[in-house]
Amino acid sequence: MPLSFEQVVFDCRNAATLAEFWSKLLEQPVDPGASEFFATVGRTGEYPLPTAFMFIQVPEERTEKNRLHVDLGSVSAAADIERAIAIGAQRVADFDEYGTVWTTLRDPEGNLFDIAQVHS
Repeated sequence: MPLSFEQVVFDCRNAATLAEFWSKLLEQPVDPGASEFFATVGRTGEYPLPTAFMFIQVPEERTEKNRLHVDLGSVSAAADIERAIAIGAQRVADFDEYGTVWTTLRDPEGNLFDIAQVHS
């Protein structure tokens, strides 16, 4: 039987705070039981995500660029990028390569993620 993809896990300083940012960005509720130590987004709500996001508090700070990051697709990328910035993301760079247009951003704890333009 093949493995299943259960969740994307973020190490962080405050799980509930980072989950709140991603909750707003993904337009999904923070799941019940969130605390500064552990939180999830996307397991509950009207339209649960196929893969939930999990946030776990760790004692050490992130010291390097993350080698794995989340790529999000949007039919209205410019608006979603501005919305991400309005809720606490920071724009890092814009790209137009390999036939794809995307923007790299940092979440409030410095984790990189991309929002790419997709066509409906």
